[in-house]
Amino acid sequence: MDAASVCSDLVKIRSENPPGDTRDCAEYIGDFLEEIGVPVFYTYGEKDETNVCSKNQSHELLINGHIDVVPALSEGWEHDPYSGMNDGIWVYGRGSSDMKGGVAAVLAAAKRIADACETPDVSFAFVCDEEGGGPNGTRRLIAEHLIHPCDCLIAEPTPAHAPCIGQKGLFRATVQFTGEPAHSSLYPIAGTSAVMQAAEFLVRLKVLHAKTWPVSRELEEILSYSAVVAGESRGAEGGRDKDMSQIFRHISYNPGVIRGGERVNIVAQKCEVLLDMRLPWGVTADEITRELLTLLPRNAKIVPVTASDASLTSPDSRLVQTVCECVGRAYGISCRPMVQWAASDARALRCAGFNAVEYGPGELETIHGVNERVGIDQLNLASSVYEDVIRRYQ
Repeated sequence: MDAASVCSDLVKIRSENPPGDTRDCAEYIGDFLEEIGVPVFYTYGEKDETNVCSKNQSHELLINGHIDVVPALSEGWEHDPYSGMNDGIWVYGRGSSDMKGGVAAVLAAAKRIADACETPDVSFAFVCDEEGGGPNGTRRLIAEHLIHPCDCLIAEPTPAHAPCIGQKGLFRATVQFTGEPAHSSLYPIAGTSAVMQAAEFLVRLKVLHAKTWPVSRELEEILSYSAVVAGESRGAEGGRDKDMSQIFRHISYNPGVIRGGERVNIVAQKCEVLLDMRLPWGVTADEITRELLTLLPRNAKIVPVTASDASLTSPDSRLVQTVCECVGRAYGISCRPMVQWAASDARALRCAGFNAVEYGPGELETIHGVNERVGIDQLNLASSVYEDVIRRYQ
């Protein structure tokens, strides 16, 4: 079965997160692997958050991918988001790019190897709960020692010519402000507004965003190349988009939720900001916490939710060199790796001792959007890359 047909099948199987039920999708994959001679096991969560893995987890290479998808409303779509429509050029539907297309390309590659009377000498782990960054997917497999540190290729969508070898760090926190209530008609003569404290803090964050931190010359070259590739994928002229360069060398920050105040005629006593920050290479989450404290009034508090530093798999590692060689061979180019600004399971895997690289098919501008789709040519080329990588680890 070709990658496009498998992708279409997977898109038709609902696996939105929330609620996170991936059982049917995992069992489709499990049946597929069993049929080509790869025994599997499953883990199940309370709401059928299901992972499917090969029983043999002793190989030098693990291939990983998530099978949960973000929800989609049918409004605005040219085709039903769960139709898996295949028009011979594209496969349409939620998850076609992120990332059931990558999973399908892996499965098609494994089948071709099996059809040649060979056993794919790699391990597999297809997981739930990636879209929510939850504990039931890759993190559960790590915590329960069901997968073991090795080289790990993740079939996440990336630019076609640029495997991803690192991600920015992630710092999420609730910042709590406490003011002194008073009648609103007397403010600012009387009372201290927690809402105004929050507003002033958000203005000061621009100072933190403007800072840069030193990195090695090798990493600086990777960051510069990543900005070019990211700019091209977003349609920036010449790929040299100033904002994308800033994304890789500076802190990105988003005050995603602000809650505050008690009544419109009371000077606000309480306010909180839910803050999402992506940390560049060269600075740690602990250092950022200390920096934030210098921007806050004394009675404000930072309650961290998630904190992890930027991560990177060595460009000189066997995995990075192998994937780049295989991509270069498929496209007839000299392939260079890039890093990414968003989060994925790669971060958790690196923290657990894995060498992790992301490479996969996808129409990047459609991910999580209306009319998500993946090119059939993209699927086939990615599948050829996966087959080449697997054979080099045989």
